[in-house]
Amino acid sequence: MKTAVAPRVFRLPDLGEGLTEAEVLEWKVAVGDTVEVDQVVVEVETAKAAVEVPVPFAGTVLKLHAGPGAVLGVGEPLIEVGDAGAASASEDPAAARYREEEQAGSGNVLIGYGTGGASGTSRRRGRTRPAEKAAGDAVTAAARPKLAPRVISPLVRRIAREHGVDIAAVTPTGPRGVILRRDVEQAIAAAPAEPVAPAEPAAAGPAGGLADERIPLRGLRRAVADKLTRSRAEIPDATTWVDVDATGLLDVRDALRRTRPDLGIGLLALLARVCVSGLRRFPELNSSVDTGRGEIVRHGRVNLGFAAQTDRGLVVPVVRDAHLMTTGDLAAELARLTGLARAGKLPPEALTGGTFTLNNYGVFGVDGSTPIINHPEAALLGVGRFVDRPWVHDGAVVPRKVAQLSLTFDHRVCDGGTAGGFLRYVADCVEDPSVLIAHS
Repeated sequence: MKTAVAPRVFRLPDLGEGLTEAEVLEWKVAVGDTVEVDQVVVEVETAKAAVEVPVPFAGTVLKLHAGPGAVLGVGEPLIEVGDAGAASASEDPAAARYREEEQAGSGNVLIGYGTGGASGTSRRRGRTRPAEKAAGDAVTAAARPKLAPRVISPLVRRIAREHGVDIAAVTPTGPRGVILRRDVEQAIAAAPAEPVAPAEPAAAGPAGGLADERIPLRGLRRAVADKLTRSRAEIPDATTWVDVDATGLLDVRDALRRTRPDLGIGLLALLARVCVSGLRRFPELNSSVDTGRGEIVRHGRVNLGFAAQTDRGLVVPVVRDAHLMTTGDLAAELARLTGLARAGKLPPEALTGGTFTLNNYGVFGVDGSTPIINHPEAALLGVGRFVDRPWVHDGAVVPRKVAQLSLTFDHRVCDGGTAGGFLRYVADCVEDPSVLIAHS
């Protein structure tokens, strides 16, 4: 006779990079689902990225210890898994109630995962011949006619939630009963328009103003706040800037777009190439300060961070070993990391280890800034917008594409002469890209 396996609690693991907590974003399973070893069961958000967490146990989900939005510390209970038959034989009232709801087809579980065993099962299955698969699908559909429809895409679930669409009432058109975005959009379009109620007056705050709103400072926003605060507290920074005629660099960009569109080289890639070249000539700025040992660490590699604005806030992905890359390689890596950042799929290690940061805040329509150093780095180059301005060129005042470059640097690693030399070199490369070619 098989001995039942005692319930096992899986705790939030150490996600690395010094992270101590994470916020539950979305459960991939519900109580009663069967899971296998290494199956992803939950998506959490750390201070650096969204992370999918696999469970190291196989069996039946007995309990989810935290709901979406809950913040857990490393080592706190996350999910409880028991023997495969534990949920049906368990005397736990919650488990028994789940089974009653499952048999009644109530759908009273996490939205999008239904009430049947099909949800939460492992994606790893043996190969099945097409005929066997079709027959199996038909048997499954006939045996479970009342299963709640499934939603796989978080975007589809969000659209349904924002428009008040009842997932259980949507007719799925996707394979195996999956609800697609078009299904939800069709349900939204078919819904009768509701009368608009008069707006409620806003709650009055002190002195007749609006009520205050308190927003928890956690996750990525908290990590950014902590890093910027530490930078200001520890680093004696200084900023120097210069206006540059960037017409020459923009001409090179446009020429590359025409002759080598396959490389995808844009302005950011060219600026990255200039930074890497400048750091070769002024390695003092590719440094950090070890305050514990009282040493300046001059890094042998250039791991170039770049600021990227996303729905989750400002993140700084890192292009590792940028000094070994061609301009085309830099363009490809910048595009790859930007895509991952905007999708919220950057792994934590892609956000650490930078030695110098490039911030093109000109995309926000601003001319200049005094950027804060990305601790523990020693310098950051900021680039303002490129606009037409009157400029003396070849002895005449003509309109040229002008931008402001700002360099914030740690005064402990170098003096103003070195910082000015780096910035002037960058400016020279921007104004005349042949300087870059001569020194590359």
